[in-house]
Amino acid sequence: MPTVFLSPSTQEYNAYYDGAGSEEYYMNRIADAMVPDLEASGITVLRNSTSDTAVTSAQKSNAGNAEFHLAIHSNAAPENLAGTLRGTDVYYYTGSELGRRAADIFANNFSMISPTPQRVHVIATSRLAELRRTAAPAILIEIAYHDNPDDANWIRANIRDIARNLSVSTADYFGVPFRQAVSG
Repeated sequence: MPTVFLSPSTQEYNAYYDGAGSEEYYMNRIADAMVPDLEASGITVLRNSTSDTAVTSAQKSNAGNAEFHLAIHSNAAPENLAGTLRGTDVYYYTGSELGRRAADIFANNFSMISPTPQRVHVIATSRLAELRRTAAPAILIEIAYHDNPDDANWIRANIRDIARNLSVSTADYFGVPFRQAVSG
């Protein structure tokens, strides 16, 4: 069974535009909703905890021998542009062919549900510790902008759809059939 490490944001201090919830809260809700579908698809799931950092999340991913590392975040614009930006960024580590492959899969699939499909971008970077320090191929997806009311409200209203889309993308990356969990 392939193994994925889910690393939802641990940034509880990143409040949504209206102060009702944080990046940590909503990204953990998405990760929680992914687990049943991933397990139904035969994918072993490892997770960070809300007390982790990017570095300790990468360490746990490495210690668990994850075969893919998925960091799940929401974005915020620079102060001078707060509330004006929208879209999705999918980061991978510069030079990682498998990271690029994963980023392309996730971006292509995410553009099918995004309210701004023309603003789903794949970006190479060597700055992000969580991409730099993981042994497994890794991506960090910034789902949408939590300081933009339209994006933030879209996240809140679509937790299940976002989770399912990310789960399908994970199954696609591993080349295994996606199986939706049976609701009990």
